[in-house]
Amino acid sequence: MTRRWDLYKRQPGFVLGFHGCDRSVGESVLAGERYLTPSTNAYDWLGSGIYFWESSPARALQFAEAAASTSKTTTKGKIETPFVLGAIIDLGNCFNLIDASALKELREAYDFVADALATSALPKNVGGPDKLMRNLDRAVLETMHQLRAGFHEASGATPPYDTVRSPFGEGGELYPGSGFTRQAHIQIAVRNADCIRGYFRPIQR
Repeated sequence: MTRRWDLYKRQPGFVLGFHGCDRSVGESVLAGERYLTPSTNAYDWLGSGIYFWESSPARALQFAEAAASTSKTTTKGKIETPFVLGAIIDLGNCFNLIDASALKELREAYDFVADALATSALPKNVGGPDKLMRNLDRAVLETMHQLRAGFHEASGATPPYDTVRSPFGEGGELYPGSGFTRQAHIQIAVRNADCIRGYFRPIQR
């Protein structure tokens, strides 16, 4: 018998997310003049969505500062003045990649992609030891969302996910022989923008 744990995909309460961006973007969002828009790059490791670092304004600032100093293409526009924008997020129906059932669902989506592309090459994750350009992971995640949408349309089951959440080890060993990494974090991709309940200016002290 296949056991389903769908009751526990909906996460209780709110989490705080932090988005690294240019000050002009952050101030515009805080003023209510614009909204953050989903990232749709072919290498986005959690698929399409609005990306946040969970509970880590420091990591969001590191990202913005690195993008400002190296003109990274991982941002939509050039970052002149690094800025951190806070958000109150309801994870809702969350594809939580520290949950065993989510990992199983993702593996099944990979098998589907591998079968579909049996006669051609699968996308690859590239970009150094951390594989920052996650073309394969994005393809598998987006396929998973499409499969869920098809099942939902046919039977009413498998409602779409509002958010995707996953830990990511990045930056090499924290110290020699360590299993921890220097830039480990949890990242959230918000697919349903209604799950962002508000923005705020983080307090630094």
